[in-house]
Amino acid sequence: MKETQALKALAALSQATRLRLFRALVVAGHAGATPTEIGKRLKVAPATLSFHLKELANAGLVTPERNGRNLVYRADYARMNDLLAYMTENCCHGDACAASPMPARKARAQAPSRDS
Repeated sequence: MKETQALKALAALSQATRLRLFRALVVAGHAGATPTEIGKRLKVAPATLSFHLKELANAGLVTPERNGRNLVYRADYARMNDLLAYMTENCCHGDACAASPMPARKARAQAPSRDS
């Protein structure tokens, strides 16, 4: 992935609704979801949803496919993985990283509370 492509993808994901939308499509898997399904799940108005889907598609993060009268949107896993690979390409200067990242849920559970 080139820097300009990474910037475009990161810019698309830097908006809260688009990030939630992309995550919902990742969760939907290869089956994808229609704008109606996504809009109901995320409580986003159709015109707003259309705008954000277009931005994600322009960044190459989602792909629309016509299925009869409906459009089905899917996360582009190859592009997502390319972005992750770009971000971690030179991790730890090529050495094995000192620690494996902890899954987010486990990390939150083990983090000290602010009340302590």
